[in-house]
Amino acid sequence: MSQLTISQLAIYPVKSMRQVQLQKSSLQFGGLRHDRRWMVVDKDGVMVTQRKVAQLCLIQPQLLAPEIDCSLKLTAPGMQDIVVFVPGDSVRCRAKVWDDVCSAHDAGDDIANWLSEFLKMECRLVYFPDNEIRIVDQNYAQPNDQTAFSDGFPILLTTQASLDDLNSRMDEAIPMARFRPNIVVSGCEPFAEDEWQQLKVGDITLRIVKPCSRCVIPSIDIDTAEKTAEPTKTLISYRKRDNKMFFGQNVIADGEGELEVGMKLDIS
Repeated sequence: MSQLTISQLAIYPVKSMRQVQLQKSSLQFGGLRHDRRWMVVDKDGVMVTQRKVAQLCLIQPQLLAPEIDCSLKLTAPGMQDIVVFVPGDSVRCRAKVWDDVCSAHDAGDDIANWLSEFLKMECRLVYFPDNEIRIVDQNYAQPNDQTAFSDGFPILLTTQASLDDLNSRMDEAIPMARFRPNIVVSGCEPFAEDEWQQLKVGDITLRIVKPCSRCVIPSIDIDTAEKTAEPTKTLISYRKRDNKMFFGQNVIADGEGELEVGMKLDIS
């Protein structure tokens, strides 16, 4: 095996919207800074994702001043761009991610109306505040492990070799962005990550805690929002176990620091 390196870093400032690629990122909440700090919710405060509304993949977030906060500009086809600032503590609400109910801050009527028009449903945008704590599933995590609005774990890691292997089995290749990873690793054999338990990058330990079972989202074309047969059809043919298909690993970071594209990783 050649040297493992970080070949891509990405965050998803708004859960289920398009990714923002980075050259470097600091760690916060056990994951990359600004990752999934915003979320679209329905009128009952329940998360809205591409599983229900595929058009979310067409909305592109842009961080306005990432060194300061997670304020955004959102761009979507046929819509005027809109700017969203981190709301103050006075606009409190509740937001539900799967079975977890979190304290959140509502981003206001302007962005709610903008999203409702584009997604053609009544919805709002909420923010995960710095003082909120959402503990990771204790079946796989340690007592102080936290995340924001991610599905369950603060970091998703994939490898370029695994995507290359998958694409070699399909008629048409798909981009890594469909799998929504935070960290992409190069320099290993396909699905070598299945055997990893820990990675070291600088002074940071990345705990590999759980294989990522995949839903319908990777089968949504991120440029059109259309649902396709692949990669689900091919993944089921050779990555199925216990009636689930797997691609990537859920990860929790121990320690704080900076990650950067090109950094070397070691298996520990």
